[in-house]
Amino acid sequence: MSQLFASPDESQAEPSPKGAVKVDDVSTAMPTPEAAAAVPPGPAPAPPREAADGIFGTPPVPQAGSIDYTVPPAPPGHSRPRRPRRGAFAGIAALALLLGTAGGVGGAAAWQQWGPSDAATAQVATLPVSQSTSTVQPASGSVAAVAKAALPSVVQIEVKTATGGDTGSGIIIRADGYILTNNHVISAASNGTIQVLFSDGQVSSAKVVGSTSAYDLAVIKVDRTGLTPLVLGDSSAMVVGDPVIAVGSPLGLDSTVTTGIVSALDRPVTTGDTASTSAYIAAIQTDAAINPGNSGGPLLNMSGEVIGINSAIAALPGATQATGAGSVGLGFAIPSNQARRVAEQLIADGKATVPAIGAQLDSTYTGRGVRVADSSQLPAGSPGVVPGSPAAKAGIVGGDIIVAMDGTPVADASSAIVRIRSHAPGDIMTFTLLRGGKDVDVKVTLGTLSSLDYGNTGTTGGTTSGGSQ
Repeated sequence: MSQLFASPDESQAEPSPKGAVKVDDVSTAMPTPEAAAAVPPGPAPAPPREAADGIFGTPPVPQAGSIDYTVPPAPPGHSRPRRPRRGAFAGIAALALLLGTAGGVGGAAAWQQWGPSDAATAQVATLPVSQSTSTVQPASGSVAAVAKAALPSVVQIEVKTATGGDTGSGIIIRADGYILTNNHVISAASNGTIQVLFSDGQVSSAKVVGSTSAYDLAVIKVDRTGLTPLVLGDSSAMVVGDPVIAVGSPLGLDSTVTTGIVSALDRPVTTGDTASTSAYIAAIQTDAAINPGNSGGPLLNMSGEVIGINSAIAALPGATQATGAGSVGLGFAIPSNQARRVAEQLIADGKATVPAIGAQLDSTYTGRGVRVADSSQLPAGSPGVVPGSPAAKAGIVGGDIIVAMDGTPVADASSAIVRIRSHAPGDIMTFTLLRGGKDVDVKVTLGTLSSLDYGNTGTTGGTTSGGSQ
């Protein structure tokens, strides 16, 4: 915090007597006004000393310690000027008035004829004028050009319930009214209403087409046509350092544009309050400012294509949305390749499929890789590996340790689930297992989470503390 400091007191000299000038510790008294008025105007040559003594008399002897000088009275022989007669004074005054009037009229005429114009007398400060015009279009590929093209396709979403509401962002993905957003933006809509604010100021009601908490994605629809959709680009083409643009409605401020770069790829991110509502995302990390309200908005490349759906931010320890948590340069987006597959399924079926291998993971394991739980760690009737599951068909058993997937090391259960869910059912992955001190590779064809029975974990496709995959 900046502070203002008072200056130290300056030492003050002892005041001199009024009318005195202090020079070299000697005060020189100034002549009084009455004496000064008696001095004849204009300098006069000094007379010889004898002549001066004859006129003024012998000067007084100064007292010790005093250098005061007095002004002598006017010498004799000078008479007062005689007052003019009243009549003469009146004539002089009249003549002066006539001359003044004539001079004023003549001066005014001369000013009109030869004086400067009014424009010249009205002095106006002139500042440099911009040479640019509003018709200049932003350069192709610039932030301004991308923002101009994208803003009409980004909307603000408001969910209103009896107890409150939520605000987020969305992306028009089809001209006939389909909008992609986050599941957590519209999750309360079952007990409320959804309003969509477009960039042209129009507001439309929307309904939920489909949603999935596993990917934190949802599709809603408005009754409008002729909309301008954004293109879902290829997120796998992005590299660390690529410039990106985030668009959305942070804190309800619609059509906000921020910029940054791709800070990291395939960052394991888990969102959600419970195991059943958690989303596991192999996210694109960016330092573009993302704040509450940006959720569901696009992360764009410099071609104006969507390469991510802004979904989450990292917060400093102890910070929450209620306490004002905001961007600290760590934002995360769902890759567009994953969002495309999920959005197409939600539009077609109202739900999305989630890939799985049919194994439960041990959350208590702290060694290298991720350990597959065995039956001794689970409730009765709950297997570590589901019989007939993709994991069982690949030869994975309880107690196996998974150290890598497709050559990428995995450190914990969450990162393993993120890797699996970045694929689609039917994809083939290579799992590296640690057995007998050696690494062994096995091929696993991913199944669908909802089709696997994990026994007494609660429901089909349910999870344990370690995670069912």
